[in-house]
Amino acid sequence: MNPVTTIVISDPEQLAKLTAAEGVIVFRGPNGEYIRIAEPVSRDKLPPSLRPPISDEEYEKLRQQPDGLPLAEVWKRIHERYGP
Repeated sequence: MNPVTTIVISDPEQLAKLTAAEGVIVFRGPNGEYIRIAEPVSRDKLPPSLRPPISDEEYEKLRQQPDGLPLAEVWKRIHERYGP
């Protein structure tokens, strides 16, 4: 997996430009020199370079398995173990 670099944009004007941008974004330095290209990705879809640890089918199968405990049972066990 590629490393992730986080850059915080605090300039409101630059933030507004980035927020409104559509498609590929080309970053350039103050003299017009190429810095980097960024492509927005949907929040609902991973970038093509990232692969989830399990397939959609495995995820759906796990999601449908009835495991875990009701909250009332969790609280009951906590009170039994640690007192009221």
